[in-house]
Amino acid sequence: MPSTDSKPQYAKDEKTLCFHGELLYEAKILELKRIDPKDKTSPYEYRVHYKAGRPRRWDDWVTESRLRKFNDDNKELAANLRREAQAQNAAAKKQTTTTITSKARPTTKGTSDNASHRDSQDRDQSAPPRGTKRQRHDNDLEKEEHFTNRPSIRLSIPDHLKALLVDDWENVTKSLLLVPLPSQAPANFIIDTYYAAESPNRRLGSADADILLELCCGLKLYFEKSLPKILLYRYERAQLAEVRKLWENANGKYPEWEGKGPGDCYGAEHLARMLVNMPEIIAQTNMDVQSVGRLKEELQRFCAWLSRNSEKFFVARYEKPGGEYAEAVQR
Repeated sequence: MPSTDSKPQYAKDEKTLCFHGELLYEAKILELKRIDPKDKTSPYEYRVHYKAGRPRRWDDWVTESRLRKFNDDNKELAANLRREAQAQNAAAKKQTTTTITSKARPTTKGTSDNASHRDSQDRDQSAPPRGTKRQRHDNDLEKEEHFTNRPSIRLSIPDHLKALLVDDWENVTKSLLLVPLPSQAPANFIIDTYYAAESPNRRLGSADADILLELCCGLKLYFEKSLPKILLYRYERAQLAEVRKLWENANGKYPEWEGKGPGDCYGAEHLARMLVNMPEIIAQTNMDVQSVGRLKEELQRFCAWLSRNSEKFFVARYEKPGGEYAEAVQR
C-alpha cells in the first residue's frame, strides 16, 4: 500500500550508498522529487552522483530501494559484496582458462573422414535402443539441468563469524563439549532483536519494511525446520533428544520448557550454522532470480550485524556433559 509518510528518507547533499548492478557505490544526493508530483503520498526518487571519480554521465535517478544509509553496517555490506564479486570473477576466469586449454588440445594426426565415419557408425551401433534406458537417461539430464539452473547465492560470511564457527566446531567435535541449553539468547530472540534494530531504517509501509518482516519470519521458520535435520553435530543429537522430552512432557511440571521449540532454546551458535547453510536451503526453493538477489542482500546485512553483536549472543563457555550422556551418544 502507498505510504502516508510525506518525508523523504534522504536529503539533498547527503552522502549515501547506492546500488549499481549488484554492488554498492558511495554516492551523493544531488536533488530529489516525488515520482508523481501531483500525489502527496507518492514515493520520492533521487538523482545521485557516484563518487570516487565517476563521470557525470553516470548520474542517475533512483528510487529509495536502491539507496542505503552511509553507516558502518552498509559500508561493511558494500565491502562484502565487492569481495564476493572479485571471488566470483576469479573463479570464472579460472574456469574459462581450463575450458580454453581443454579445447586447444591437438588432435591426432592421420585421422580421416572415413575413420570418423567408422567411429560414428560404431557409436550408433553401441548406443542403447530408444526405450526405457534412453528415456531414463533423458529424464536424468533434464533433472540435472533443472537443478543447475535453480537460483543460488554465495554468502560472504564475515571473518569474525567464521572464526566463531570454527571454534564452535572444535568445541563440539574435538573437545566433546555442548552449548548450554536453554540459551540465554535464543535464536528467536536474536532475530527479534535484529528486527527491532533494523526496522527504524525502513520506511513504514514500504517494500523494504515488508521484506525485512518476511526475512525475520522466514529465518525463524527455517531454523525450526532445519535444526534437527542439518544444524546439529552427531555429538549433539542426544542433547536434542533430552530437550525434546522436556518440550513434550512439560505439562506444568517444567514451566520453563512448556510451549518451547528449537528457536526458543538454541542460540547464536546454531543460528550461525544455519546462515552458512542458507545457500543450500535456498537452492531447494522455487524463488526467482530477482527474489534470490534481494534475499542475498538481506542475509548479508544480517550476517554483518550478528558478527558485530556476537559478544551479546554467543556463549562464553561450553559445558562438559556427564558420563551418562557419553553412554547415550554411543548407543
